[in-house]
Amino acid sequence: MKFHRKPRVESGIDITPLVDVVFLMLIFFMVSTTFTREAHLQLTLPEARGTPEPARDEELELVVAASGAMALNGRALVNARIETIMAALGEASGGDAKRPLVITADAAAAHELVVRAMDAAGRSGFSRLRITTRLPEEGGG
Repeated sequence: MKFHRKPRVESGIDITPLVDVVFLMLIFFMVSTTFTREAHLQLTLPEARGTPEPARDEELELVVAASGAMALNGRALVNARIETIMAALGEASGGDAKRPLVITADAAAAHELVVRAMDAAGRSGFSRLRITTRLPEEGGG
């Protein structure tokens, strides 16, 4: 009498699909996570000679970065469209266009963005407008 052996079946759990799912979840969370960005933009200001004026509490500051990003009083704007800038100026000023507005633009910022910021200020009724510069370094030309 011959005995036929049945093949031995290993009992266990195949974790390959589990690893695949965990890997996909990891990728999903990495891609969909938003990191808070501070509205502090790194700027290199253009140079000009003169005496610096002290900052005033009531003035608004519109910052234009070299990358094209803009921020008003430390709050980043969602885009650099003129409508967005005008809406932000109206909200921040509370409708008071007599407040002074300071435009702080990076020296490498596109001229178009600075002109757009000035145009938005003019359309919003702001007439007290200043541009920020920095003093030239001693010994440099």
